[in-house]
Amino acid sequence: MHPHGVRRVHSYVFVIALGLLSASGCGGGGDGGGGSGGVSVLDVLYFAGNDGTNGAELWKTDATAAGTALVKDINIGLGDSAPAGFTAFNGAVYFSAADGINGIEIWKTDGTAAGTVLVKDIRPGSNGSAPRGFTAMNGVLYFAATDGTTGLQIWKTDGTAAGTVQVTAINLPGGFFPNGNNGFTVLNGALYFQASNGSSGSELWKSDGTAAGTVLVKDIMTGAGDSLPQEFTAFNGAMYFSANDGPSGVELWKTDGTPAGTVLVKDISTTGTGNSFPNRFAAVNSALLFVATGPSGPELFKTDGTDAGTVLVKDINPGAGGSFPGRFAVLNGEAYFSAITTIPNIGNELWKSDGTEAGTVLVKDIYPNLLSSDPAFLIAFNGAIYFQADDSTTGAELFKSDGTLAGTVLVKDINPALGPADSSPTAFRLVNGSMVFAANDGTTGAELWRTDGTTSGTVQLKDICPGACDGL
Repeated sequence: MHPHGVRRVHSYVFVIALGLLSASGCGGGGDGGGGSGGVSVLDVLYFAGNDGTNGAELWKTDATAAGTALVKDINIGLGDSAPAGFTAFNGAVYFSAADGINGIEIWKTDGTAAGTVLVKDIRPGSNGSAPRGFTAMNGVLYFAATDGTTGLQIWKTDGTAAGTVQVTAINLPGGFFPNGNNGFTVLNGALYFQASNGSSGSELWKSDGTAAGTVLVKDIMTGAGDSLPQEFTAFNGAMYFSANDGPSGVELWKTDGTPAGTVLVKDISTTGTGNSFPNRFAAVNSALLFVATGPSGPELFKTDGTDAGTVLVKDINPGAGGSFPGRFAVLNGEAYFSAITTIPNIGNELWKSDGTEAGTVLVKDIYPNLLSSDPAFLIAFNGAIYFQADDSTTGAELFKSDGTLAGTVLVKDINPALGPADSSPTAFRLVNGSMVFAANDGTTGAELWRTDGTTSGTVQLKDICPGACDGL
């Protein structure tokens, strides 16, 4: 047991491949129409499913049983193509997959078997280019991949093999992500990311999609040391992130894309080279909320982009222990999150904040007394926050909250077996006016479910792998 009484949070391995496809090509839900002359991609969810016969392959759902189906067995037979990284772009969805011949490469689909095709074999042979970080910007889809010669570099595609090309090569031949892929984030027509040119360490870079426009923004930790910028978040015309300049430790930074405009916002942990590790950013009411470690441990902070305006919102767990706020879901001007308190022994429960100390409050002690309900995987849907939690009676199940004590309730005990047993709902996604997710009812395994927020409207969408095996 965790020292604060925190229980284990459940999730499923295969469900991380779930991703929404929007016709707008910008990810998320979107309000645009489908592409002309083909299958509409609005309100369709693509994911990796395993029916027990074809392996982990490309599936889709429109939140109806009839509309939940295998799109294509890319790696024919029992082998897994393991599609992942689904991203909407130009009327199709792009993803990585392995067909058993070419390794993991870039693919696209229009929702039909015939329209699910390899875009380009970037790294010929069985090793694959391992494309990742798909990000649409200015009518082009960018991603990171390796061709086996230049290392991991920035690539772009217009959806054709001829139009899938390397933007430039940084740090030959090793590639530009020495510490892993921290992804791309867009601000004012540029991609921001972490990279190393081989001499300045892992630093802040940006790209406008051209070789000449792919440049080091600033060598934050001067010399060969790594500032390791990450947690990129666009807010009020600037990019916020964490980085280490050496003297200050890992602290809050922002950039406008220029060297002079790339500055330390505040040294929150002022004890020598102590680190505040800012992370989990969310914009609420003209402020950027985040988690950082100060004198009170990991707590809730906010910033307006200035030193004076970067402050502790509330010491939720008084003392040096910290409340360890979880990732935020924003609804009606309030951020919802999990947080730990040891006084008066509430545990890890559901909180909300409007960015003020008075407005940062416990929503409900779902698991009473000394243990924790461990709210996790929070998402806003249909005027409420949905999440996984344990109330001590039902196990880890589906809950929702409207921000009030009375309105924080169990939606359904999906796995009603005695124990209590967990259905462990996770990977919540919004599609076609419903919320779909993965859950295990204790009989059919981890499968695809749907809810409208009511008990009767929370049903298994499809048993992808018939029997007790896991379809997700």
